[in-house]
Amino acid sequence: METRTVLGSALLVLLFLNVAMLDAASVEGSNCTKASDRSCGECIQVDEKCGWCKKKDYKYPRCDDIKALLEKGCPTTDVENPRGTIVIDKDKLVTNRKIDVAEKLKTSEITQIQPQKLTLNLRAGEPQKFSLKFKRAEDYPIDLYYLMDLSNSMQKDLQNVKRLGTDLAREMQDLTSDLRLGFGSFLEKLVMPFVMMTPKKLENPCAPASCARPFSYRNVLNLTSNGQEFTDVVSRQETSGNLDAPEGGFDAIMQSVVCRHIGWRNATKLLVFSTDAAFHFAGDGKLAGLVIPNDGKCHLDNNMYTKSDYFDYPTISQLAETLSENNIQTIFAVTEDVKTLYKELSELIPKSAVGALSANSSNVIQLIIDAYNSLSSEVILENSKLPEGVSVVYVSHCKDGVTQTGDNGRKCSNISIGDEVTFDIAVTSKGCPSRKPETIKIKLLGYNEEVEVVLNFICECECHKDGIPNSPDCHFGNGTFECGTCRCNAGRIGRQCECSRDQVSTEDMDSTCRKDNGTDICSNNGHCLCGVCECKIRDNPEEAYDGKYCECDNFSCDRSGGKLCGGHGKCVCKKCSCDAGYTGSACECPLDKRSCMAADGRICNGRGTCECGVCKCNSSKYTGPTCEECTSCLGVCEDNKACVECRLNEAGNSETCDKECYLFNLTKVEKKEELPETRCKVRDSEDCWLFFTYTPSENYGEGPHVTVAKKTDSDCYSSPNLIPIVAGVIGGIVLIGLALLLIWKLLMIIHDRREFAKFEKEKMNAKWNTTSNPIYRSAVTTVVNPKYEGN
Repeated sequence: METRTVLGSALLVLLFLNVAMLDAASVEGSNCTKASDRSCGECIQVDEKCGWCKKKDYKYPRCDDIKALLEKGCPTTDVENPRGTIVIDKDKLVTNRKIDVAEKLKTSEITQIQPQKLTLNLRAGEPQKFSLKFKRAEDYPIDLYYLMDLSNSMQKDLQNVKRLGTDLAREMQDLTSDLRLGFGSFLEKLVMPFVMMTPKKLENPCAPASCARPFSYRNVLNLTSNGQEFTDVVSRQETSGNLDAPEGGFDAIMQSVVCRHIGWRNATKLLVFSTDAAFHFAGDGKLAGLVIPNDGKCHLDNNMYTKSDYFDYPTISQLAETLSENNIQTIFAVTEDVKTLYKELSELIPKSAVGALSANSSNVIQLIIDAYNSLSSEVILENSKLPEGVSVVYVSHCKDGVTQTGDNGRKCSNISIGDEVTFDIAVTSKGCPSRKPETIKIKLLGYNEEVEVVLNFICECECHKDGIPNSPDCHFGNGTFECGTCRCNAGRIGRQCECSRDQVSTEDMDSTCRKDNGTDICSNNGHCLCGVCECKIRDNPEEAYDGKYCECDNFSCDRSGGKLCGGHGKCVCKKCSCDAGYTGSACECPLDKRSCMAADGRICNGRGTCECGVCKCNSSKYTGPTCEECTSCLGVCEDNKACVECRLNEAGNSETCDKECYLFNLTKVEKKEELPETRCKVRDSEDCWLFFTYTPSENYGEGPHVTVAKKTDSDCYSSPNLIPIVAGVIGGIVLIGLALLLIWKLLMIIHDRREFAKFEKEKMNAKWNTTSNPIYRSAVTTVVNPKYEGN
């Protein structure tokens, strides 16, 4: 039996799970059914789970969950459910070995990322996933442009930079054999209050000492592989002077990045920014009346920046965006006192690092190498601006099996030369952002290499191509019949293009036929024609649908006794409208309360309420048509004792007895044993036991039935004899007291004898002389003088 119970419970659980799964499936498909049924293209843009049934005579919503379409009878061949695809257009392998000099003569292209171009066909809501492989190549070319502050405080630093060319080439030979160096210098804008503009100060701003003319930014040397040339050019440079402490380095960074003739290649681009001072940024130019924002364009004439007195300084965000677009990694080589400031700046500029120069820049080479290794060991992916509705998710698989998601999914750290990492990328579109191909680019920050991703959005179904223009299925040729439905011509709307646009106020006519923005058109009881519901006609002419949305009818009301509205009302919009004198959902309750009236004239004996002509008692202990019965109530016997006694003693001629007890139907029996088992036992006014039974009447207007036993002498109370009782109580108290005294005396005798015997035993065991007291001590103490010799 227990086994069957367990199996039955398991089957019920499985049944509930199946029902829950079906409910969940219906919820999933609800977004599809809410979509417009006008075209297959609009349907597939809602969600990847939505499909379209192109069957011509399909009666259900054509846009629905795929499973729901099949269950509702749409053949598999008629279900339109286009899926997205990925096509790899360019897939050149990453470079796997160091390229020798001879091979470089043939090609300078090194590949670090694979593939290089893809085409994604995107279905709304369906992510297209692909993987990118990155391998840090050996002997990758490096372009290093050294941008130096040539204010007078950098005099000692300049001496060490003069040896930078040959020393840096020698130190970096393990990293690359293709190193190119360039040099630029900067000071400040040539306007007051940044630079003293008097002719004398322009000639020698450091007077009485000697220094060069002030300038804003000068491109001293284009990128070159000749280290000696770098040394020669830098050795000829001189420092200059300006008025304020911050320098105009931001102008120099902007010009050195955007001016192409500096010679930046498809290589690792490093911009070393060396200074011992803070920087001016956008807004500071207002001090000199320069309010025009920096335009981010090249303004070099004869390698000198010519617009320092025209444009304001660049913004930090403008610099960060320009450096990122040109894949240039910045190394801030600054003195210790401004290192914290440039640390904060580095956090705002991607792929940048900060290093502290020694007092004379003697550690600049090691600083550059350390910063290069730090920047190159971190790989960060960045995508160009995405079309509206398109999202990209990255997951990185780095060294030692480390997998990262979220914001960290874009990058991997501690990548050495020859290491290979992989990025999983998922691209998802919402709806159809564009009917034309869109291109996005995914690139590596700090590198020129990038991946081109062409996005084609699936906005239409395949059946769209087979449409029949001016089809007779579309209301006399007012539309193109495609995918099982009509695409209306201009000026026509409706399922079959049967309505003129001038007739209705909205494109989606079905919306005006849906009650409370629900999914059912005309409550499933009619058809929507030009935005107005036409209700179905019932087989029974007396039954009809009604209402703006066909939501009402005159046959679905509650029934009572097999009759609609109990035969006492009319069915109006699925609810009973009752006739006078009746109420209830099925008009089954009469308002007349005479059937609830008790014999005493009260409604339900005051113990209940009259509902639908029937008493509903307030407590379960009361029963009967008018709540008059309560066989378990103790009060019944006491409440009716007076009337029973009155009628039993035939004292009915009294006015009180006749008034209150005239309805009692009294029957006498000789003995109480003749009464039924359920009986009352009460004391009457003579202090005698009175035995009777009480049965309420079931007929209106009749009193209760009472059967009573005649009293006998044994039923009456006789007073007891008090003298023997009192004497017995006193005698008992005295005897109990004497008994307690005797017991106490006996216990004391036993205790004394035990103590005496114990004393005698201890005396016999004593070991001392009985003539002396062992606890006695003399009061005299004799002390002998140790110096006393007896003389």
